[in-house]
Amino acid sequence: MPNIVLFSGSSHHDLSQRVADRLGLELGKVVTKKFSNQETSVEIGESVRGEDVYIIQSGCGEINDNLMELLIMINACKIASASRVTAVIPCFPYARQDKKDKVRNSRAPISAKLVANMLSVAGADHIITMDLHASQIQGFFDIPVDNLYAEPAVLQWIKENILEWRNCIIVSPDAGGAKRVTSIADRLNVEFALIHKERKKANEVDRMVLVGDVKDRVAILVDDMADTCGTICHAADKLVSAGATKVYAILTHGIFSGPAISRINNASFEAVVVTNTIPQEEKMKHCPKIQFIDISMILAEAIRRTHNGESVSYLFSHVPL
Repeated sequence: MPNIVLFSGSSHHDLSQRVADRLGLELGKVVTKKFSNQETSVEIGESVRGEDVYIIQSGCGEINDNLMELLIMINACKIASASRVTAVIPCFPYARQDKKDKVRNSRAPISAKLVANMLSVAGADHIITMDLHASQIQGFFDIPVDNLYAEPAVLQWIKENILEWRNCIIVSPDAGGAKRVTSIADRLNVEFALIHKERKKANEVDRMVLVGDVKDRVAILVDDMADTCGTICHAADKLVSAGATKVYAILTHGIFSGPAISRINNASFEAVVVTNTIPQEEKMKHCPKIQFIDISMILAEAIRRTHNGESVSYLFSHVPL
């Protein structure tokens, strides 16, 4: 793959290295550091003139610092005459702030739009991300955005690790994820259910109502992300009380902040499966229920296809059942 340079930000070096290995590339030389006043400094250690540059940086950990680092890296490559700069952002930061939720809260920001503007102004020509919390975020950009899906990896994990998958039911923990679970249920040829949740405030669920029959079935909760895990743990209890024999959770972005780990340890999950869009090594040490699916192959193939001018959507429209 000539004329391509792959850089890693500091948020998730392991994933960047996995992607580079799959592409048969060496990660580009870059040095990131902070001055004593906590300003971020980036030094690109090789020529990118006329190159197709890909920068992998996930929206996790110290999110604001990592976002600023990504913006500086994009700008550094752009003003060093890179022919194209693509930001590969496996977990898009501020994706949950995609709209104004309430009329009475009309002064709330739409921070996902602000992040989109910042990336464009920094010089990004293209964005590759995965399982956006809200698909409309793609419309916040005036540059191409490829929103990849973890669905192929999820289907493979279910078939390889859940013996009773033919008797399972795919469950969405909220109404917003109905499209996601119906797609997976259709590919597995099983039924789906959803849980309607009402919130009093952010990260606090007031009431849950199950729509669907899970009695004597393996229930698989599927969602795009889990933060404090209050929702999925309440949902697991709801499914068990409704007669589910086993409960799994499969999530694209496992944020797991605050009391999340203790909640998972105390919940009735067989396993909580996440992709490695966010580093999980430390959390797995404290929670044996957490397992991860490697999505570096999907990212690597999307980068290869983008560089060669091939269809990225082909990745998902021709997934074997």
